[in-house]
Amino acid sequence: MKTIVVSAVNIRKGGTLTILRDCLSYLSALSLEGEYRVVALVHKKEAALYPGIEYIELPWTVKSWLLRLWCEYVTMHRISKELSPVFLWLSLHDTTPRVKAQRQCLYCQTSFPFYRWKLSDLFFDYKIVLFSMFTCFAYRINAKRNTYLIVQQAWLQKGLSRICRVSEQRFLISPPENRQVLREMQPRSAQPIKSSHCRTFLFASTADIHKNFELLCRAAKALEQKIGKGRFEVCLTIAGTENRYARWLYRQWGQVDSIKFIGFLKKEELEQYYKESDCLVFPSKVETWGLPISEFARYGKPMLLADLPYAHETANGSCLTAFFRPYDAPDLAHKMERLIEGDTSFLSRITTTEIPSLHSWKELFNLLLQ
Repeated sequence: MKTIVVSAVNIRKGGTLTILRDCLSYLSALSLEGEYRVVALVHKKEAALYPGIEYIELPWTVKSWLLRLWCEYVTMHRISKELSPVFLWLSLHDTTPRVKAQRQCLYCQTSFPFYRWKLSDLFFDYKIVLFSMFTCFAYRINAKRNTYLIVQQAWLQKGLSRICRVSEQRFLISPPENRQVLREMQPRSAQPIKSSHCRTFLFASTADIHKNFELLCRAAKALEQKIGKGRFEVCLTIAGTENRYARWLYRQWGQVDSIKFIGFLKKEELEQYYKESDCLVFPSKVETWGLPISEFARYGKPMLLADLPYAHETANGSCLTAFFRPYDAPDLAHKMERLIEGDTSFLSRITTTEIPSLHSWKELFNLLLQ
């Protein structure tokens, strides 16, 4: 039996945990066929527990970056020798460990090396700033040991190829399965904007500094001052109490009538907002994918997106889409006003060049294990 090792000791929540679960779910079925032994290095196995998988729990690695580095370059080296021979070592968390394996692969799950942070970000969440700087160097360490590096979009392939000094040919583009399905479900035709007096703009995201909530808030406040109250509302899926950044947002714009801090939404509640909203606004400065774009695109309604590479790729095939400069609130306000007035002439179908990619874990592992 060939041994496959998946290292994911720092993954505990969010989209990265979904990737881990999807990966181990596929490998669980593969291991039960009897040809492969699968070992997973995780924080806690309860977060992604599947039959046929052997687990090694390393909860201490999340206590500090020094412990994480020790784990990557010392502990994992020891484990790889104990499990020898290892046929494939797949790292799911952006660093290439020092291990003994016939082949190594790295799944690149963060786009933070491309985050253009500001000094004010240090005040709101210095950890994100430090993380964005750290990942630039973390990606480079041992990068050339990998047979393949896996990314979700083509722009990440080009950007990380430059950062890691690794040929683009060694990168595999593999959108997460559920997100690929969402893209394929997008409607073929645009839906007409309803004739209600008040337009609803939705931004679904978490209260993180790189999400750029302040741009939308500035645009909404300026627009309300220009056209008056009651013409539109902007719904933000934060409560204004989650962290220092969220509290600042609420202090600055919580009294603006057109801005609604609706708080976290469960999946079913969010889906209802997608159905009832007139337009999705997505101003985030950096994303690996931008899942709300895929989810909202199914409804064939207008989307205003940050003019950044991730948004162009994720919006591929959408019906009524326009892009705004992610640091230009007047630009966004102008496009919102046009929609409020019923003008959709500036919106268009997004068609980008299709890049060869792998659309399932089965396709991906067929290549990694061949």
